[in-house]
Amino acid sequence: MKNIVITGTSRGIGYKLALQFADAGHNVLALSRQMPQALLEHLNITCLSTDLSDEKQLEQVSSFIAGSWQKADIVIHNAGALLLKPFKDITAEEFEYIYKVNVFGVAALNRAVLPYMGKGGHVVTISSMGGVQGSMKFAGLSAYSSSKGAVITLSELLAEEYKELGIAFNVLALGAVNTEMLQEAFPGYEAPLSAAEMADYIYDFALTGNRYYNGKLLQVSSSTP
Repeated sequence: MKNIVITGTSRGIGYKLALQFADAGHNVLALSRQMPQALLEHLNITCLSTDLSDEKQLEQVSSFIAGSWQKADIVIHNAGALLLKPFKDITAEEFEYIYKVNVFGVAALNRAVLPYMGKGGHVVTISSMGGVQGSMKFAGLSAYSSSKGAVITLSELLAEEYKELGIAFNVLALGAVNTEMLQEAFPGYEAPLSAAEMADYIYDFALTGNRYYNGKLLQVSSSTP
């Protein structure tokens, strides 16, 4: 059984993933600002209310792992902040907040967890097709999509830095999935995949993908957007 850290577990894919891993007998540390009752009540899930934009709050993650697990096997960076707004109207504070959650939060959580990871560890970052170079882009998503591009490069670099320790870093760039975040970006659009279906894919990839990939970006999309 694995010790798995998952961010963005209050809804959508992250919520489904936390329950799926826990129901299979794995230990889950669920990180989100708000915690659904089903996660709080699950015997295999520990919930920490955490704002990823505040690096100091991630100290509780290190403390928990050191005191309870001693090691972590998988990190899934699923949390994301989205802003749909014309570039000319985005304030510096808004742009910075998107990066604090989507980029700096990923880096900070890696710093907190990596000391407890070893050979066979797998860090999976959930990005977006909008962050992939050469993909179709959509007006109003300059902060969001550019931040999702940043974590792709970050993961490639960390894969190089940690390869001697046997820790793999991979990115899944998701296309459209029927989540609350998709409806915020594309109101009324009906995606071909549900959150549960995408969670199934990520579940398997997190457990086995590091056998085949390291430092790679996989495009997981069957439609545009």
